[in-house]
Amino acid sequence: MEMAEEKGKGNPIRGEIEKLIEAGNLRDLLYKAGELHGHLCSHLAYGVKAGYIAMRELGVKSRGMEEIVAIIETNNCFSDGIQMVTGCSFGNNALVYRDFGKTAVTVAKRDGTAIRIALNPNFEGSREKEYPEAHELFDKIVAKREKATPEEHKRLMQLFAEMSITELNKQTDELFIIKRLEIVVPEYAPIFDSVKCSICGENVMKTRAVTENGESLCIPCSNRGYFQMDGSGISVQEGGVRGK
Repeated sequence: MEMAEEKGKGNPIRGEIEKLIEAGNLRDLLYKAGELHGHLCSHLAYGVKAGYIAMRELGVKSRGMEEIVAIIETNNCFSDGIQMVTGCSFGNNALVYRDFGKTAVTVAKRDGTAIRIALNPNFEGSREKEYPEAHELFDKIVAKREKATPEEHKRLMQLFAEMSITELNKQTDELFIIKRLEIVVPEYAPIFDSVKCSICGENVMKTRAVTENGESLCIPCSNRGYFQMDGSGISVQEGGVRGK
C-alpha cells in the first residue's frame, strides 16, 4: 500500500519507526513497543499490528501534532502498541481514551476518515488452549498475584515473547474485525492559562482550579473528589489526596 498522501512529510524524530512501517517490519516494531511497555506479550503485538494496519490503510505519518488521532477503548497492553506505532499519546493530545473495556482502536485523520480495528471475539477465546503453560503461569503470577519462583517469572516472560511473535504473524482477518468509518474527530487540544494555588503555591491549569472565597485552589488542596485512571479504568476518588 502506497503512503502517497503524506509522502515526504514524515517526522525525522520517528524516522526509524516510519521506515519499519513502510518496510512492513512488524517484528522490529514489536521490539520498539517492548521498550516502552517493558516486556513482550500477545496484546502488545495486537496493538502493534492494529496500529500498523491503520497507518498503512489511512496513508498517514505522525508528527505528533494531532494530525491523526487514536481513540482507544482499553487501557491494557494493546494501547502501548498503538501509541508506539501511531505516535498518538496522552502527552501529545492525540490519544483519546474511552473506558469501554474493549480491545479496539479507531484511528482517524483530521477530515474524519477513520478505521476501527477490534480484536475478533471468536479468536480471543482460543489462546488458553493454544498456550496452556503460559495461561497457567499468567493465572498464578498476574491474575491471582500468587508467590512465584524467579524461574517461573523468567519462564512466563519467555513464553510471552514467543507468543507475541506467533500472534504477530497470524492472518489479519483471523485477529481483527476491521471497519472503515467517517467520524467527528475531537477538536485540537486547547491551550489554557495556569493559576497559582493559594495553599501549596503550585501552578494548576485554570480549568482544573477550584475557587473558594475568591481564591484559586488546586484539587488536592480543596479536598475535592477527582477522576483517576488506573488499571481498573476511570474511577471517581474521594478528596484528601495531598501528601499521598
